[in-house]
Amino acid sequence: MADRLQWDVDGRDWPNRAWSRFVTVRRLRWHVQVSPGHGETALLIHGTGASTHSWRDLAQILATQYRVVAMDLPGHGFTAPLPAGSASLPVIVRELQALLDHLGLEPQLAIGHSAGAAIAARMVLDGMLKPRAIVSLNGALLPLPGLSGTIFPPVAKLLAANSLAARMFAWRAADPAAVRRLVASTGSTLDRDGLAYYGRLIRSPAHVAGTLQMMAGWDLAALRRDLPRLSVPMLMIVGLQDGTVSPAEADRMLRVLPQTKVVRLAGLGHLAHEEQAATVARAIAEFVAGL
Repeated sequence: MADRLQWDVDGRDWPNRAWSRFVTVRRLRWHVQVSPGHGETALLIHGTGASTHSWRDLAQILATQYRVVAMDLPGHGFTAPLPAGSASLPVIVRELQALLDHLGLEPQLAIGHSAGAAIAARMVLDGMLKPRAIVSLNGALLPLPGLSGTIFPPVAKLLAANSLAARMFAWRAADPAAVRRLVASTGSTLDRDGLAYYGRLIRSPAHVAGTLQMMAGWDLAALRRDLPRLSVPMLMIVGLQDGTVSPAEADRMLRVLPQTKVVRLAGLGHLAHEEQAATVARAIAEFVAGL
């Protein structure tokens, strides 16, 4: 497989391929998916290491009510990377705003998974988005607590700076068992197709490098400081088996934003929206109906 994923080869059976398009905005060539239809727009922002494939089922359900827009974040999937060392939260939100402006879309619902929830919240705080609500799916919105928060950033920077790290990780992903172990570590159980899409992604050194660059540039201190002034209603959906973002993070968030609604889902992990898309869609619909 080539370093970068090739759309005509790796994307030949990509989920919701009929919605896909490629657009160049400023310095980035984006892979974007926009569902047919009109009405309110739902923005879907995936987490670190994922791509549009992770919305494959949930997007189809939401598309019965919304015009859905999703994209591969910079350096992920089929979207080009940012310059080395620039994949920070402030830079990514500015690039994403430019993409939405280019598409002429003003989402009324912002849904983010893991780090995608932090992107959505930052865009709202900075006035780039004005949705009716934010939905955080196992959101990573706060700096890591304790020693993890001290050790993780420099280790991520070290790995991102080493081009061999991405190649070694991608090489190991050639073993399907390694992909199964990686997904299992999130607390989630995916079907064969779900495992295959993640395997396709992490066998790409370019995708792995994009993931490491984003991890290396991630700093949530400023977001933590600003979150108390978030006035848009937020729903936090938490998989109680999440092995990536501790379910206890929801309790930390409630101390920051007491008005946040939390829905806890037993038996689901970090990829809950891929495990049971209908359950997650129902929780979102009930929340939005109550606004």
